Amino acid sequence: MDDEKRQQDEWADSRRHRLPSFAEVLSRRTRPPVDLFMFYLFLQREGAEDILDFWLDVQQHENLCRAYFKDVRKSGRTIKDDWPQYWEYARRRGSIYGTVVGLHPDPKRSTASTGEMVADHEREFGRRSPPPATSQDDHQHPRSSTPFSFTAARTPPLFNFRRASRAPTVIPRSSAITRMDLVSSAERIYYRYLSPVGNAVDQENHEIYLPPALRIHTFPLSSQQEPRSQTELGMMAQIPDLYHAQKEYCFRAMEQDAFPRFLRSKAFGNLTPISALVRLVLGLIILWIGLAVAFSLVFLDVHPKSKRFFLFLPFGFAILFLVSHQYELDPILVFLGQSETTPFRTLTIREPYVRNLLLGRAVWVTIVVSLITTGLTLLFWAVPGHRL
Repeated sequence: MDDEKRQQDEWADSRRHRLPSFAEVLSRRTRPPVDLFMFYLFLQREGAEDILDFWLDVQQHENLCRAYFKDVRKSGRTIKDDWPQYWEYARRRGSIYGTVVGLHPDPKRSTASTGEMVADHEREFGRRSPPPATSQDDHQHPRSSTPFSFTAARTPPLFNFRRASRAPTVIPRSSAITRMDLVSSAERIYYRYLSPVGNAVDQENHEIYLPPALRIHTFPLSSQQEPRSQTELGMMAQIPDLYHAQKEYCFRAMEQDAFPRFLRSKAFGNLTPISALVRLVLGLIILWIGLAVAFSLVFLDVHPKSKRFFLFLPFGFAILFLVSHQYELDPILVFLGQSETTPFRTLTIREPYVRNLLLGRAVWVTIVVSLITTGLTLLFWAVPGHRL
């Protein structure tokens, strides 16, 4: 416990001088506004949260498999005796659970194990089987090359609040995990994210894009009955590692595409797109009102001339809203230590480096607003009055 606490303190200290990495966000080591919950909401606005859901569900599936292997070892049995088909498969092809099950693969083979696992899955699960007949819709709406482009066609739910993580770190269970539990977990993931039609068990279908080499066209096992033939037993041995290659692909896709945009949005700004748009509309309206009052004071030649100094009120609010829209940053919220989660809902900024970044940008925005407001006010104050 002391080592774990010391390691967490070291991570916290190192992040005081840099932005968090994607792995740190997924492992829940970061704090708002660059934590996993905020990243989930960011993907949800783009209609791409299914990619993160898939990663989290596969992570939970792998945690379930690790728990099964640990239970077997705690019972005094070996994996080789308990599940010989998996032991043989993992010994030949490599496995991400090598240290858990007691495998000691050749280091030269371990570097190529992921590729071999993918090739083996292609043969067993039909990843390279002939694709279904192309429909007219497929030509009109071809699949894009990234998961984010594939899901962007859906209308993102703006006010649908869901918990950021559906994959708990500790798996609650009241009985020992069985191999059929692993099959059931893998089957649910397949029909939820990889099958184009879903099934009767899980009516929700959130198919994600995967490149052809990583697609699984069929799931030949059933969680309702034990596998009997040697072919089914061989396929069952691949269940623990089945989705690891797809999970790594989704990790890289999110890390290279969505995560940099998420950091720009939350580490350099504190507004949601809708909130920024509302500020643009309000800023234009207030600016129109301020200009109308300013020209009225000039062309009615209102005295004393010092009354024109009150123009700083509409001009100040208008410029504040317009500049906030431009930078997607509200300096007042930053000074209060707040960042928006969803439109007009905020939480406290707790990540030290992000707080310092936002404070610096808030000071800059405040200076820009003050200079523009002062310039406009002095301009209309200096214009000679001329009554029409």
